[in-house]
Amino acid sequence: MTTKKICVVTGSRSEFGLLTPLLSWLRSDPGFDLQILVTGMHLSPEFGNTYQEILACGFSINESVDMLISSDTDTAIVKSMGLGMIGYADSFDRLKPDLVIILGDRFEAFAAATAAYMKKIPIAHLHGGEITAGATDEALRHSITKMSALHFTSTEEYRKRVLQLGEDDERVFNVGAIGLDNIQSLNLLGKEDLERVLNMSLNVEILLVTFHPVTLENLSSKEQMIELLEALNFFGKGQIVFTMPNADADSRIIKDMINQYVGDPKNRAIAFDNLGQVKYLSLMKYSSVVIGNSSSGIIEAPAFGIPTINIGDRQKGRVSANSVIHISAQRDAITNALNKAFDKKFKEFCRHVENPYGNGHTTEKIASILKKNISNIDLKKKFIDRI
Repeated sequence: MTTKKICVVTGSRSEFGLLTPLLSWLRSDPGFDLQILVTGMHLSPEFGNTYQEILACGFSINESVDMLISSDTDTAIVKSMGLGMIGYADSFDRLKPDLVIILGDRFEAFAAATAAYMKKIPIAHLHGGEITAGATDEALRHSITKMSALHFTSTEEYRKRVLQLGEDDERVFNVGAIGLDNIQSLNLLGKEDLERVLNMSLNVEILLVTFHPVTLENLSSKEQMIELLEALNFFGKGQIVFTMPNADADSRIIKDMINQYVGDPKNRAIAFDNLGQVKYLSLMKYSSVVIGNSSSGIIEAPAFGIPTINIGDRQKGRVSANSVIHISAQRDAITNALNKAFDKKFKEFCRHVENPYGNGHTTEKIASILKKNISNIDLKKKFIDRI
């Protein structure tokens, strides 16, 4: 088989972490030539220059597209997308990939998909068919689906939704959530090593908090964050650990509020700009509850048998395990959810919950499908009516 050039686009630390098992397989398989294109938050000092983590993992970076404007307004996001498409066009010209792999729904991914589609490069899309009713990401995700030639969904329900969008059954595959591969394959840190690396004690209840900006909800990001912080204060238990938000509109507001909250010693809180996949998953393993509106609380947390408190509508519509408590962004609702999460019976229930996103081995499934289909991808798709 002729070696095929596969370009994987990554724009954030969390996305790279999810893709790591697939990147490792592509790098090791002689039938594929792995190309990595970094963009978005990876290249931003404000978000920790996380491209360095990619290099530290032993991967080579083939192209970089610096697209983020130093602002978190809607206008800045739109301009960043425009810069991204210009940069992607040049990068794809130089790389000449046979296939582009894109995960998720962020604006960096949408810009990359648009550039690849217009340049007639087949796209394989991970995590299509999902619903996040409280975020602009939803429309971007479905748009990427329509531009993609192959689809790797994380549940059967999502596979059916991609089919509902008119895609061909032979192009859509339920492979599970790739993030669960990391839980099985990574060498997660033990308690003592994690305490040493993070310089914190794990001998208390850990409340792991990740709250991203909201883009389509009635309450602003600031208003929702105020409600969350008030609820954490009222609850008054455990060590609060914040991880910082993505580069969406209003991200700076949330970061400023977290830094101010952590700066008050009475608030029993610490914050990390960038934990990386190993430290983040290791910390989740030893946490008592995951709180916020991140997809990691929906997908990864149930695999550790711990409860999740999902706040607001950012993740509304996602398939979720019964260990996930869905609530509005109101302090009373958050406080009640915290009490439920710490209830002994509910905690025991969460330890045995079934995760609808599978149990790993997603990379193996994607590998098999790519090998079978990479040489005969037809860009001329037909719309399949399912009425």
